[in-house]
Amino acid sequence: MQRVHYAITRKVKKGCEVEFEERLRRFACDSLGDAGVAAVHLIGPLSQSSPNEYGILRSFENVEAADSFYRSDRFVSWNEGVTPMVEGQAERRQLTGLEAFFREPGPPPKRWKMAVVTWLGVFPSVLVWSSLLGPALGWMPWLAAAAVINAAVVATLTWLVMPWLTRLLHGWLHNS
Repeated sequence: MQRVHYAITRKVKKGCEVEFEERLRRFACDSLGDAGVAAVHLIGPLSQSSPNEYGILRSFENVEAADSFYRSDRFVSWNEGVTPMVEGQAERRQLTGLEAFFREPGPPPKRWKMAVVTWLGVFPSVLVWSSLLGPALGWMPWLAAAAVINAAVVATLTWLVMPWLTRLLHGWLHNS
């Protein structure tokens, strides 16, 4: 099975931010030991336009682990405890496919924008690695050489290019 990722946003009532943040941090640390929980990232307010919107990015080993977590006594108790501090219910959505590169609270960018940014990352990465590794791997069977080049492209996209491009083009990506 494959890991699943969720983006959760909570709108905190004015004046409750400090207590909410403290409870959120404590809950996030405590819940990291729960079965099936792979990671958690907390994101404070991202802009002046939404100063009371907090983000939580959670990763689980699989969908069943996520479902179990959100039904757990720990989560239910924490959620009930922060209810007086927040406006409405949490907005939770599963991130899939390319969205995982663009994960942050709020609606994801339009798919065509994600496709353009992905192409901007893939095209030069493929050119560079094919040029650098292609000649050096000429002794290998074509499929094996292609696998090595693709592994280099994926690693480059994951840890260098996509994080850089999504930061660089953040305004354009999230401008409706």
